Amino acid sequence: MIVIKSEWEIERMKEAGRILKEVLRVLEKEIRPGIKKRELDRIAEKEIRRRGGKPSFKGYMGYPASICVSVDEVVIHGIPDGTILHEGEIVGIDLGVEFKGYHADAARTYPVGKVDKRKLNLIKVAEGAFFAALEFAREGMRIGDISHAIESYAKKHGCDVVRMFTGHGIGKKLHEDPPVPNFGKPGTGPRLRQGMTLAIETMITEGSGDVEILKDGWTVVTKDRKLSAHYENTIVITDGEPEILTL
Repeated sequence: MIVIKSEWEIERMKEAGRILKEVLRVLEKEIRPGIKKRELDRIAEKEIRRRGGKPSFKGYMGYPASICVSVDEVVIHGIPDGTILHEGEIVGIDLGVEFKGYHADAARTYPVGKVDKRKLNLIKVAEGAFFAALEFAREGMRIGDISHAIESYAKKHGCDVVRMFTGHGIGKKLHEDPPVPNFGKPGTGPRLRQGMTLAIETMITEGSGDVEILKDGWTVVTKDRKLSAHYENTIVITDGEPEILTL
């Protein structure tokens, strides 16, 4: 069931989004060769709680950390452990914040130190695909319009999209209806209405979009072990242009 949010509910989600934006800015400054993934998780939780929020991910379906840290071929759900980031890698940071019972969710992919052009291009494609989709996130359009825009943008730039995982509705629950795939046909799926809140997340691969889950039950990697980039924001459908809560 798709939940239409009231203005009061959206205000709480905006506050969750504000906290999330601030924490992302802190984390971006900490990303460097040699830092432990676990340290990024520690910083994120501290900064979220210091601002009056709660980490949405910690304990969610048993997830053991406050953020996901996904390097190179890891698409999503990389668990932040004691290993370090290395020069030349790209790292996806995905985090959620709960504020007074309402969630915001966002992801960015960052370079670690000096990164080659191929990797930087993939990061740009993931971000560009989100903004291509945003053009269709308007009242009266359909989820399939958003999905088709993501896939079309990725393909135009020589990349593929992940099909096994999707974006999602968000609000009182971290994951709500409707699913928002990275592929689809225009004019299909639920119609967008004012007050819908969505987490649109582009999961872009340089090779095949086929993925697999590792033995830890969380970490999702590309089957061909080629690179992946992740970009996500929480948005609100309005009577005009969509509002981004996490940018």
